[in-house]
Amino acid sequence: MALKGNLRNFSTTQLLNLINLARKSGTLLIYEGVPTGETDALGEPKFQPGAERAQVSFKDGKLIHAHAGGQDGNLASVLHKAGKLNDRQAQVIRERAANTSDKALALLLIQANYVTQADIVSSVQQHTLDIVYDLLTWSDGPFIFEDGRLPPEDRITVPIDLENVIIEGSRRMRELEQLADELPNLDFALKFPEDPGDKFKGIHLSVEEWRVVSFVNPKNSIRQIAKANNMNDMEIRRIVYGLLQAGLVELVKPPGMEQQRMTAGARKRKEAPQIKKTVVNKLIDRIRTL
Repeated sequence: MALKGNLRNFSTTQLLNLINLARKSGTLLIYEGVPTGETDALGEPKFQPGAERAQVSFKDGKLIHAHAGGQDGNLASVLHKAGKLNDRQAQVIRERAANTSDKALALLLIQANYVTQADIVSSVQQHTLDIVYDLLTWSDGPFIFEDGRLPPEDRITVPIDLENVIIEGSRRMRELEQLADELPNLDFALKFPEDPGDKFKGIHLSVEEWRVVSFVNPKNSIRQIAKANNMNDMEIRRIVYGLLQAGLVELVKPPGMEQQRMTAGARKRKEAPQIKKTVVNKLIDRIRTL
């Protein structure tokens, strides 16, 4: 029997802890919430699963695979995002290997000396972690844990210890809160300084930073730039904040947008509800019996 709930009551961090503790194998699916018009025992509105937002798979308590809804998770795209393939290479591979499984494509790319096995493992691992770290920031949405459900055999899976994921995820959430205070509104746009001087001379930007810089235009909001580059809120905030600190870009209000404060502390944090220990213990017992 599948375990069901809502992230409003059990955070992703708590679920990862429980899956790790029980050493479970299966897949956690998280959905968009569709209101049912009913309320629960606490008077909170009930939701039923809508569109799938993400699925995360585990084997013996280890994270092995993750996929986010709306993202192209094929191997060529993963390697492209990691900087292992350039734009042209990724485009050609997608076109010529559209019906090729990830494992088969990996062998072809290694044999053709496009990438190494280590490149593939590190890229897939980072892709999985990026999805899970983003998922840790979600505070609402129906979820289902399906015991024993694993990714298809043609998918490349990389086992990752959940203890490290939880620790790093908690650190990133604190960092995200700080970045959100410094850059609370992603609907602002970016522009280059009117007098850049020698700021760009000798600057060494990462692949992701160059991608963001290529979209800098007062007509493009930071949120649109993130979407175009397949980046989550934390990734785009970190890059934009670094560019701002270096004086390489400036914030600008898009036409028609109301003036909003951009000072630290403008965003009010919403603390996650505290879950009683007895409820968590019951959930642990439930997962163990799945």
